[in-house]
Amino acid sequence: MPNLRSRRLNVFLYLFCVFCIQTTFLQAAEKPNIILVMCDDMGFSDIGCYGGEVETPNLNRLAREGMRFTQFYNNAKCTTTRASILTGLYPRFGKGGHLRQNMVTLGEAMKVAGYQTGLSGKWHLMRTKGYAKSKYPGGWIDRYDKTTHPFFRGFDSYYGVLDGACNFFDPTISDPPYKRAGIRSFGQDDKAVTEFKDDYYTTDAFTDHTLGMIQRYSKSDKPFFIHLCYTAPHYPLHAKPEDIAKYVGKFKMGWDQMRKDRWKRLQEMGLAGKNWSLSEGDSRTYDWASADHEFEDLRMAVYAAMIDSMDQNIGRIMTTLKETGQLDNTLVLFLSDNGGCSEEPGGRDPKVRRPGPKDDYVAVGPSWGWAQNSPFRRYKSWVHEGGISTPCIAWWPGHIPADTINRSPAHIIDLMPTFLEMAGTDYPKAYQGHELLPLEGTSMLPLLKGEAKALHDSLAWYWSGNRALRQGPWKLVWDTQVKEWELYDISADRCETNNLAAQHPDRVKQMAQDWFAWADKVELKSKLKGKK
Repeated sequence: MPNLRSRRLNVFLYLFCVFCIQTTFLQAAEKPNIILVMCDDMGFSDIGCYGGEVETPNLNRLAREGMRFTQFYNNAKCTTTRASILTGLYPRFGKGGHLRQNMVTLGEAMKVAGYQTGLSGKWHLMRTKGYAKSKYPGGWIDRYDKTTHPFFRGFDSYYGVLDGACNFFDPTISDPPYKRAGIRSFGQDDKAVTEFKDDYYTTDAFTDHTLGMIQRYSKSDKPFFIHLCYTAPHYPLHAKPEDIAKYVGKFKMGWDQMRKDRWKRLQEMGLAGKNWSLSEGDSRTYDWASADHEFEDLRMAVYAAMIDSMDQNIGRIMTTLKETGQLDNTLVLFLSDNGGCSEEPGGRDPKVRRPGPKDDYVAVGPSWGWAQNSPFRRYKSWVHEGGISTPCIAWWPGHIPADTINRSPAHIIDLMPTFLEMAGTDYPKAYQGHELLPLEGTSMLPLLKGEAKALHDSLAWYWSGNRALRQGPWKLVWDTQVKEWELYDISADRCETNNLAAQHPDRVKQMAQDWFAWADKVELKSKLKGKK
């Protein structure tokens, strides 16, 4: 018989073990799951809860039960936005590309924090080894540097398109010669995917993989981080006939009237500030009266159908979260990678272009692309507000106040530190033997709790010659078509209608110097040679 002292020791050890196990479970439960959903080339005011015509009941629900941001910024372009979201850094433009070994990804950082990780959809950060893109590869390993592959950069599970947007119905169909004359590469984990079922549609497939991860990860005590990157509504304009039918005829008001209608709804919703003024005109748009109205209406109808399909799939995600018991402990965050797109590969001749089915490759063009970002100026690739402003919805029951609007500026570089704070871990100084670049984002957790707070003294942008710097209410912009600095007071003129550069030459000079200092930091020297 063990003596009394021995029995007491055994009881103490038993209780201590129970305490440790319970503490571990509590800590796991306190760490929320995170699902970061990003769509591709969608405008600021396209979805219903931001003033758009598209039926988006699931996103509207997230907005009604969560928070909408009015000043959330991306990088105006697919690749640079993805790089910043994944690293918490401004994109680097020098040798080495946007994703390097001295940068840690969200997948890697969240794994260190004890999370299961996954990514579904578009990646677009692969560095190629110089192989031609005209022939469909038998395997990505012969074509890509694996240090830029999601499966080798922290994501336990990956499925999707490794480069840009592909044919939605059949990814084995090549881009047309007037676009790129190549087939986009698909992968699942570290293997190539070359076969697709007859009823394939990328938006559904990316969601299917996400649902599988939720169901699988929910069986573990560890929380999960999932990044879902839809290619919708990026061109080519491909949608299901039943979704297109909902919208045919709804856009015959034309882009000018659509902008005015959206502007009115944004004001009624309280998303547009009382001192905003609708921006007018764009140098690259064309006249509605001279356009083919049937063709233009169909282009926007297909585009709307692509967003509608995405919203349907977000509804599937919310249902699966409920079925797996994860609904109340999950942050769902939704945004777009840049503003609506003005690109138009292949032109807009209705005699040769046919939006909708898989056998053509059509885009919405500059007039619709401009209108999708109502009430702002410009679109994707430009750094006026229309190019860099995204709708952003954050939903986290019991933590984010319902039906709220946050007007504080925030940026995609802030997502990494936000998620790390939620996970209860710090940003690492080194990873796998590489000293890391210092984190440049700031946690926006106070904003998610409902606070109004300035996260940054300065924010900067660059893409394809277009430049911008924001410091407090002041924003400095360089447009490649204007080719001179413009200055706006964003607090009084969010839509950039009143250029104040002539009234504040000293401020323009100082902010320009600050922008070039930032440009040196992000390795833009070679791109700006002789352009100061």
